[in-house]
Amino acid sequence: MDVSSIRRDFPIFSSEERDLIYFDNACQTFRPRQVIEAMNEYYEMYPSCGGRSVHRLATQVSIKVEEAREKVAKFIGCSDPDCIIFTRGCTEALNIVAKGRLLKDGDCVLTTDMEHNSNHVPWIQVAKYQDIRHRVLTTPSSGIFNINQFRNALDGVSLVSMAHTNNITGTSIPAKEVIEEAHDMGALVCLDGAQSTPHMSINVEEFDVDMYAFSIHKMLGPSGMGVLYAKKDILERIEPLIGGGGGVGLATYEEVELLPPPERLESGLMNYSGIIGAGAAVDYLTAVGMDNIQEHERRLNDIVTRGLRDLSDISILPPVDPELRSGIFSFNIKGMSSHDIAMIIDEMAGVLIRSGMHCVHPYFVSRGIDGCARASFYLYNTEEEAHRFVEAVKELTSIFSE
Repeated sequence: MDVSSIRRDFPIFSSEERDLIYFDNACQTFRPRQVIEAMNEYYEMYPSCGGRSVHRLATQVSIKVEEAREKVAKFIGCSDPDCIIFTRGCTEALNIVAKGRLLKDGDCVLTTDMEHNSNHVPWIQVAKYQDIRHRVLTTPSSGIFNINQFRNALDGVSLVSMAHTNNITGTSIPAKEVIEEAHDMGALVCLDGAQSTPHMSINVEEFDVDMYAFSIHKMLGPSGMGVLYAKKDILERIEPLIGGGGGVGLATYEEVELLPPPERLESGLMNYSGIIGAGAAVDYLTAVGMDNIQEHERRLNDIVTRGLRDLSDISILPPVDPELRSGIFSFNIKGMSSHDIAMIIDEMAGVLIRSGMHCVHPYFVSRGIDGCARASFYLYNTEEEAHRFVEAVKELTSIFSE
């Protein structure tokens, strides 16, 4: 993988900010020129409304949207593009699942204690107006998913909703095994793929997952874009989170006829430029190769882990083995808050990282941890940046730790 060539595609690396080290990719990634140009083309060449008007500009928009839908479907191993729903992000996609009336009163949903608030808060909200039980699976202190513990928690569960890869330690659940175990007990499975889809090859049909949600803005695409994949029969059962124009066939004063998927779950004027940009982002990642990206991130994580794991004032959120942590390195420095770490290392060395509880509040609260600093890597980051980050953290530790 030619990282130098890749970096030339990203405008920020030729700007006055070129010397910054951006290690906040788990939050949002940069966009290459190819994505920006695809989005600009919409605004410049066919800035119209797709799927409703029949004139030539609207037809061009509709064609481009369906091309993007086909690209996204292929990217995640889905053979039917109509199973792809474009959303405003992974958060909206997960809310569609939680609030889509798939569960009946008395049903139980199982999540883990490492879920992003996007897969935690909606279930608390649903429980306020529906008799839904919410069971939380506590993860081991090792940070490694325990399939036996999961199996023992499945009794009476109707839906399993879990992060495929979590955003604190970067560890992944054994998706195929989890899905098989859940299906054996008659439960549906929804996976939050926000931290897995940008970093590894995904095949939803091989997984046999029922629903799969992810964010486009974490994989070189535009902000405010996400995707919900679901099996066709499930999409036909989901009550739309939003109703309105574009999602209905005919509405009278008394009744509404919903269109088939995907239209029924895409009411309102869509983010056409964002959808087109999503297709361009998928093209870019496909050309680079997801296996290449995954290996590159692990190499960077290995450099950082080996450089910092033996420092007495640094604690790495387990597991320590970088092979198990994808492109995420979460840590704390004795005597410093995570926000202080992030602000000082930015001012001192131009390294941009995330700090706090990373929208996984119950995990930190239940363990008595105030939060952590998190560095996250992507395809345009270099080994030199990884080494510079190590030296910056060492300097920070020597100056500020107790």
